[in-house]
Amino acid sequence: MFDLDSWREIFQSINKNKLRTILSGFTISFAILLFTLLFGIVNGLQNFFTQAFVDDANNSMFVRVWKTTKPYKGLQSGRRIKLRNKDLDYIVDNYSDKIQYISARKYLSAQVVYKNNQDNYNIRAVHPDHRYLEKTIIDEGRFINQLDLNQKNKVIVIGRLVKKDLFGERVALGKYVNVNDISYKIVGVFSDEGGDREERNIYMPITTAQKLYGNNDFIDNILIGYNPRLTIDRALSFGNGLERDLKQRLDIHPDDQSALFIRNMAEANKGVGQLTTALFFIVIFVGSGTLIAGIIGISNIMIFSIKERTKEFGIRKALGAKPVSIIGMVVKESLLITGLAGYFGLLLGTFILDQIGDGLEKYFIYNPSVSTGIVVGATIILILAGLLAGYLPAKRAAQIKPIVALRAD
Repeated sequence: MFDLDSWREIFQSINKNKLRTILSGFTISFAILLFTLLFGIVNGLQNFFTQAFVDDANNSMFVRVWKTTKPYKGLQSGRRIKLRNKDLDYIVDNYSDKIQYISARKYLSAQVVYKNNQDNYNIRAVHPDHRYLEKTIIDEGRFINQLDLNQKNKVIVIGRLVKKDLFGERVALGKYVNVNDISYKIVGVFSDEGGDREERNIYMPITTAQKLYGNNDFIDNILIGYNPRLTIDRALSFGNGLERDLKQRLDIHPDDQSALFIRNMAEANKGVGQLTTALFFIVIFVGSGTLIAGIIGISNIMIFSIKERTKEFGIRKALGAKPVSIIGMVVKESLLITGLAGYFGLLLGTFILDQIGDGLEKYFIYNPSVSTGIVVGATIILILAGLLAGYLPAKRAAQIKPIVALRAD
């Protein structure tokens, strides 16, 4: 494999046939380039959908309610549906085996004051599980816990930008602030991958909010993290069954999508999975077709090259060269051309994807790139392509008898 004379002959052959070498390399480079770009675009689509839901758990369900649009059981349309604590308890009692996390949510808007600094912020009154459903990152202190709920503690967890607004670089943990003229202790500071909008929120125990702001047990909506062991189809079935049962429980028409609706991430996951799988197979089909065309092209070029060197091979065989040495020389040449050209196409493809970056985000393609596995796979394909493109014509050439080869024109 590392015979210096053999490699010198290969480079001499390449140098004498520059056009053939360029054409051979171009077919492989273009095939790998197209392969890389297509895979990068598919990954970009996956990245876009992942980024869109970066601050929500992938196994989440969101139960929201509004007004009825259809009369049902003698009840008029236009009724405002309200969820209560007992509805949350009903879900827990009847679907505990399908639930990993669950939290109610109540929305408030309040003026928050600390010394001379004040601003208006949105407050979410929640249960402890909300931290995992919203992927809340605790930077300092802690999140709301069960003891806070049981004792209706006046504690809050503030977002990173809330801390920056009210405290600047000073310590916020353990300090007291006024929320609508009621004193609350800061027990935690959080950040969120959802960005600035999420980090300007404040969390408090839902029981505290229900007691101090309305003295009732109303909740605005319910967040559920279904058991991750559920398949997508079972998660969809769970969401549909839960929606049906809650509508029956709240006297809502089964076809009324306005009064109660469940947004199930399983639907998005299934849709994205189907889309990316379809695109993946399209890429495999198109990329493989292009690559096969490239292999055929370089194989044909190698056939012409071998035909031109028929007399040379005849002389080699007449001097005692074995067929395996002729096959090895041709295969090495094919591997060299294929490997260098393919690697160039791969580098060019990754460079183009890197330059694109997030420039195609408006087309739902975010940070297109190729994974290490794809690069390794493409390298293996290159090696196999080079072997195949060189071996078949070389084998035929090695089988020609010296006397026949020497008579060739």
